[in-house]
Amino acid sequence: MPRNTLTADQIVQAAIAHLDEEGLDGLTMRALGKRLDVAATAVYWHIKTKDELVRLAADAAWAEVELPDPARVGWRAAAVRTATSSHAMFTRHPWMGQAFGGYLLYGPGKSRHDDHLLAVYEAAGFAPADADRAAAAVFTYVLGNALAPAAMVALNRRLAIGGEDAARAFAEAQENSVAIARTFPRLRERIDSPAASYAGTPEDSFELGLTGMLDGFQARLAAGAER
Repeated sequence: MPRNTLTADQIVQAAIAHLDEEGLDGLTMRALGKRLDVAATAVYWHIKTKDELVRLAADAAWAEVELPDPARVGWRAAAVRTATSSHAMFTRHPWMGQAFGGYLLYGPGKSRHDDHLLAVYEAAGFAPADADRAAAAVFTYVLGNALAPAAMVALNRRLAIGGEDAARAFAEAQENSVAIARTFPRLRERIDSPAASYAGTPEDSFELGLTGMLDGFQARLAAGAER
């Protein structure tokens, strides 16, 4: 692909696909150029640094999140749908969680999402400062729940690179972790359950936790209204 026909959007979309497959550590301008069938210099012509590329890719991912209008669907339905869509986005793009720890992520996609969250919790009845706290609490919960599947993706990638030695080391570590868990009564009862697998959680745990948080918000608002 000639440099003069390559666009920044094509680079960002290719970067997202590459990040999904290879993770943050696997993203280089040279690897991206190979994916686009151009020289790395052609990528640099449009986007100067890896930091900028990750930021743009992350902002494009933010644009995937559904942001329903709380005035139309109600604040709670908007909160649930936004949180669920955000969780799905983080699961599709497991590198996003890691990017939060090493990159400054900003842009219109993220700002649109953040502004929407504040609108949702203000619509619920929270004052602006409390809306900030409620939005931050739910977002932190969503991101935290996406880390387990992201960890599994990273682990599988590492095992694939490490070959048989890495697989043997992991199997040994699993055996050791199970042996330790068996010494604790409640963990022993769950050894053969889905929660016992590496990064495993019950399928409905995200929904249960989100419902509990929103129930708590609703009770807090109701108690405030009764005073």
